[in-house]
Amino acid sequence: MNTAKKLTFLGLLTGFFAISQTQAQDRKAPSYPLITHNPNFSIWSSSDQLNTSTTTHWTGADQSLLGLINVDGNIYRFLGKEEANYRTVLGASDEKPFTVKYTESAPEGDWMAADYNANNWKSGSAPIGDDAKQVKTLWKSNDIWLRRGFNIDKPASINELLLKMNHDDNIEVYLNGKKVYSKLGWTSTFQYFPLEKTDLKAGQNVIAIHLANSAGGRYLDFGLADKLKDNAAKIQLAKQKNVEVTATQTVYDFSCGNVDLKLTFTSPLLMNDLGLLARPVSYITYQLKANDKKNHAVKVLLSASSNIAVYQPSQQVVAKKYATDKLSILKVGTVEQPVLQKGADDMRIDWGYFYLAAPKSSKAVQFISHSNTVADDFRNGSWNSTASTGKSLALNTVIPFGNVGQTPVERFVELGYDEVYAIQYFKRNLRPWWNTSDKETMVGQLTDAANQYKEVMQKCNAFDEAVYADALKAGGKEYAHMCLLGYRQSVAAHTLVKSPENELLWLSKENNSGGFINTVDVTYPSSPLYLIYNPVLLQGMLNGIFYFSESGKYPHPWAAHDLGTYPLANGQTYGEPMPVEESGNMIILTAAIAKVQGNANYAKKHWKTLTIWADYLAKEGLDPKTQLCTDDFAGHLARNANLSVKAIVGIASYAQMAETLGYTETARKYRAIADSMVPKWLEMADAGDHYALTFDDKNTWSQKYNLVWDKVLDLNLFPQKVYDTEIKYYLKRQNKYGLPLDSRKAYTKNDWILWTATFATSQQDFEAFVKPVYRHAIETESRVPLNDFYDSNTGIRDNFKARSVVGGFYMKLLADQLKGK
Repeated sequence: MNTAKKLTFLGLLTGFFAISQTQAQDRKAPSYPLITHNPNFSIWSSSDQLNTSTTTHWTGADQSLLGLINVDGNIYRFLGKEEANYRTVLGASDEKPFTVKYTESAPEGDWMAADYNANNWKSGSAPIGDDAKQVKTLWKSNDIWLRRGFNIDKPASINELLLKMNHDDNIEVYLNGKKVYSKLGWTSTFQYFPLEKTDLKAGQNVIAIHLANSAGGRYLDFGLADKLKDNAAKIQLAKQKNVEVTATQTVYDFSCGNVDLKLTFTSPLLMNDLGLLARPVSYITYQLKANDKKNHAVKVLLSASSNIAVYQPSQQVVAKKYATDKLSILKVGTVEQPVLQKGADDMRIDWGYFYLAAPKSSKAVQFISHSNTVADDFRNGSWNSTASTGKSLALNTVIPFGNVGQTPVERFVELGYDEVYAIQYFKRNLRPWWNTSDKETMVGQLTDAANQYKEVMQKCNAFDEAVYADALKAGGKEYAHMCLLGYRQSVAAHTLVKSPENELLWLSKENNSGGFINTVDVTYPSSPLYLIYNPVLLQGMLNGIFYFSESGKYPHPWAAHDLGTYPLANGQTYGEPMPVEESGNMIILTAAIAKVQGNANYAKKHWKTLTIWADYLAKEGLDPKTQLCTDDFAGHLARNANLSVKAIVGIASYAQMAETLGYTETARKYRAIADSMVPKWLEMADAGDHYALTFDDKNTWSQKYNLVWDKVLDLNLFPQKVYDTEIKYYLKRQNKYGLPLDSRKAYTKNDWILWTATFATSQQDFEAFVKPVYRHAIETESRVPLNDFYDSNTGIRDNFKARSVVGGFYMKLLADQLKGK
């Protein structure tokens, strides 16, 4: 490249970089937490401007919160976006069963044509797939071809024709012989794709489909829909001026014409108060003031979709309006109420009841309507309930502020969810923690939340300031921001209940990576957050796993992987064990609890089980056989050096607990075992300027994030040379969005990066690892609740979102606190 061209290119590149940086600084999160309590009650905004997208459940399904403000007759939207409304043209099986003709052998001739004769094909009911619990027709081969005939009377009456499709995997769709849709990959939920309505004809029509399985599951369900015209009156967009994310709150600032609005979403997840932590009630606070020194007539509407209480939008709901002495209340739930009847990953709750409440002192007006009339109802003041049963209803609360001037005026509403029963634990249905007595009511929880509003907000503000200050001191501004992003996401991936044995259970859902409940290798990375703010909650993550072994229900000499599929904790459902991984995790975490609490009482309670696991690690841990570790997406691996570190640290952790308990001989014995393993590890893993991924291939490398506990627990196992060598090597291996997990691929895990960074000896090196992780959070194209597994070059997620493992960001803060910094 000649010099002139080179300078021009650099100038363009610099300009592009400046624009990218400006855009990046406008973003504070890949997805913004709004209502965050547990895996069932979790609502997010996936856009940087709160009023440009529909709010969703963490799974991505629409769970609409719509906010409108009327300022002197002018309507502005500040929250969410009106949901699209559909009329069924051809029903999918979520509405009613239908039959198709199908074959699993490649058909001859023009099989997609409207007049093709498929009489010799089989007949089957939809949905079709390989999970007998989810489908009507089993399909387990690699390919399937199917046809569905249907009649249309007046295609011209359709406003906007859409293909309603849920498929897994690769698909081709033909309408009357014309290819109208194709995709490599899968959808996982119903999605809508535009079609030309002229491709329909009056009378008989045919949809023909070829579906091919390339990996994982198999599934097909489909139909046609008509997207109805939006009849809402013209609405202006409020101008968003700023957004801030703290540990417990997300705060937006808007200009709504002549009035400024400060909108605060607060989920008071304070871990030192289990009653408050478990209370499933969030606040939305409006603070208004004029920006032109005049008074203005203001009303504010919050409209919440009944879809917050359903698994699929096709489910029928019942809503009602009522009042108590202190509250105006709207309540909605499904007609069916299938309490704890299913468990899955991509699932929303369809039992229990969603509540929208406002203090009577606010003079709120509430009404129930169909979602497509909300804006017009608000503009016209038509505030009478027009619906109580149906699908996708809107629960509306209007607060009249009267004349708003220079003095700020504040009001709030409450959103709550009563799960009735939250968890099934070894076939026993458990009430949520707040109603363990079975004598509490959701109205009581809403009333307490209203009465304690000012006190709770003060506690949240103080806590948010303390978390930020501590994280800033530990790791700098970018690290502190990552900690704030991780807090509510991690906490809200859990549910708090009490077991029949009267033990606290703090049960995670392995969001978007299998849906397992109480996964040990999800507990492990998330643990620093809970060790800092309430180690009793970490005990609540271990209690169920200990019970599983000690009750005889899990008879193996290693720890289980999980307790089931959320919310059904009836025993492990993951396909195979991770013996060294989970046994090491359980021992290390028990030792961490002892370190933080200053005693080993919890370990003593489970000493027999811990001993069994420690003996397993002593026998099998130094040079692990082929097995999975927590990074199971990478596949099976033998002679895994990082897994070996976990075993060595686990054995030394067991010895440390024995010493604390006064079991001196036991402590000496197991410490000697761990010490003897270290030089062997050093010899087997040594690859010159780094340590290998596997003992048998010195051309590989990996993050040795398990080493961090050697430092945090002050075990003094590995020489400082190991840490210095690895850190120096890692700094040369970083990509744009972080350090790869290992030498096999470019993917990475941001929780492990921040663990690895914690054993850097200088703040400069630590921040060098944090910076690309922070960059990923504010630049990634994957607009989902912060994902922890992504390509370190592109920033695009490989999988995973909304997982609790981001609690691992707090490892540096934990390490500093234990060192007394």
